[in-house]
Amino acid sequence: MDQPVGGLEGLLRRDRAVTLAALGALTLLVWAVTAHTARSMTAMSHAVAMPMSGAWGSAQLGGLFTMWVVMMTAMMLPSVAPIVILFLGVLRRRHGSRLPLGLTAAFVGGYLLVWAAFSLLATVAQWSLHQAALLSEEAMRATPVVSGILLLAAGGFQWTPAKRACLNHCRSPFHFFSTEWREGTLGSLVMGLRHGAWCVSCCWLLMSLLFVAGVMNLAWVAVLAAIVLLEKAAPTGATLGRVIGALLGLWGVWLLAGVR
Repeated sequence: MDQPVGGLEGLLRRDRAVTLAALGALTLLVWAVTAHTARSMTAMSHAVAMPMSGAWGSAQLGGLFTMWVVMMTAMMLPSVAPIVILFLGVLRRRHGSRLPLGLTAAFVGGYLLVWAAFSLLATVAQWSLHQAALLSEEAMRATPVVSGILLLAAGGFQWTPAKRACLNHCRSPFHFFSTEWREGTLGSLVMGLRHGAWCVSCCWLLMSLLFVAGVMNLAWVAVLAAIVLLEKAAPTGATLGRVIGALLGLWGVWLLAGVR
């Protein structure tokens, strides 16, 4: 049933306020947990959540995976908020007076599920680096050689057509919503999964740089989250991403040049 324009705009404003409040509260929560985990790691007081030495058992790996999921949620929720608001607006216009927040939650859930899958891969990568003695036990930082290679890879990727295509999707998903729209809760979940796949494809090498300055270096986590947000939301985000890519490449060259 069609809504009067003024009434629809009022519903949209309410939907945006409720959704932003919910996303804001969740973001604050996961950042608080991330900060607490970072402090715990520094104090080396939570050996189960952040294993430091010796063989890692299933409980330790489970704790590590949980840490990555929380950290990825903290880093990516701010950058997906504009897309969620856009999705919510499309839902409201299609469904009129029906409250679409449940479908929005399904979309966000699908998005975060993809980042949970990435977190699983990151956990395996961290375990592999640890097993190969390529990760410092005190700071969870990769060796200069590994860090230099990651920086060169991430910096170079910022200039590729693949990065440009993924970033264009994340910056302006109108074509995605107009051509691949699906109705219902399952449809919203699938759209969230598909958008999450685009987002991971855009950012996974940037996320790998967590190994460069320390997996739970809170300042570095915040810097990478800010880079992702600016790339996706700032008017000059695409140009900024290429500039950052060049700087990352120079950093990688500097690290590798200093290897003895």
